[in-house]
Amino acid sequence: MKNSQFEILLEVVNGRRLEKIPTGFIVDCPWLPSWHGVSTLDYFTDDICWFEANKKAIETFPETIFLPGFWSEYGMCTEPSAFGAKCQWFENNMPHADRIIKDLSEVDTLGRPNVRTDGLLPFVINRLKHMQPQIESMGHQIKFAVARGPLNIASFLLGTTELMMGMMTDQDQCHKFVGMITDFLIDWIGYQIECFPSIEGILLLDDIIGFVGDDQCKEYVVPYFKKIYGSFDTKINMLHNDANGLVSARYLAEMGVNLFNPSFEHSLKELKNLTDNKVTIFGNIPPRDVLAAGTPQAVSDAVRDSIAGLEDLSRLVLSCGGGMPPNASSENIMAFMTAAGNISPTLNV
Repeated sequence: MKNSQFEILLEVVNGRRLEKIPTGFIVDCPWLPSWHGVSTLDYFTDDICWFEANKKAIETFPETIFLPGFWSEYGMCTEPSAFGAKCQWFENNMPHADRIIKDLSEVDTLGRPNVRTDGLLPFVINRLKHMQPQIESMGHQIKFAVARGPLNIASFLLGTTELMMGMMTDQDQCHKFVGMITDFLIDWIGYQIECFPSIEGILLLDDIIGFVGDDQCKEYVVPYFKKIYGSFDTKINMLHNDANGLVSARYLAEMGVNLFNPSFEHSLKELKNLTDNKVTIFGNIPPRDVLAAGTPQAVSDAVRDSIAGLEDLSRLVLSCGGGMPPNASSENIMAFMTAAGNISPTLNV
């Protein structure tokens, strides 16, 4: 990400109304390899292939912001691998991390990973170190530390159903589990910042927080995310949750979140009301059914429809409700950009 792009995000997060509403997309392995014409496995295992895919996207769509920017990742396997999860790899599908404990009684058998040595974490860092000269030669820097959130990681290590049940039936062990993962994440984010001092933002991705009720959100989401974000003096704290985001929306500011990528099923108006317009919303057209599967006209219509009912277009980055979906075409992305460019911050379409 260019420093100028990060400054645009920062101005929007701080509530400044710009001449144009910025656009952005979270891009990673579900979209980039096939769009670039390479296998998913090559994307993960070939640093040059990974770099060229990201470079091509940036140069094809220079007017938008890709977050987090040159994301060094291995799908959902990145953090679970540090705990010892078995990872399965496929030629053209996302990798999968197997669970490693059967119930919460086994939490005490888990050790807190060493973020400098364990699992795929050293590979994440080394890829960025190897490619940093090429990234910086394009005028970009590494601006975000990135990690899956604590409940997301817990669901891979234990199982989603078991985690949900444990929140209700074994609160002490569940807190020990989520607390240990939270401490690991603080180590992991801190190590990324140590390796790359240009980092000024954090991106956490956690869809599991969209499956809990209000009581569980206040108990298992708010305090742990608040601890993570609060451990660092970063300027942008972004959260991705494209499951149900309404349960956590009213707590986002308390958690330390100032940039939120929600589910497309929630209207921008609804989210702005629930957050009291204190959190910048990063969305919010349907990713799969419109941005990937729709016609360019349908994409344009969805962009215009997304701002319906809004009286204030501050604290808004136009995007899709989730990450860039598989099979999103360049034509549809360009249609998105054109439609967004025709919307002024004064609501004149």
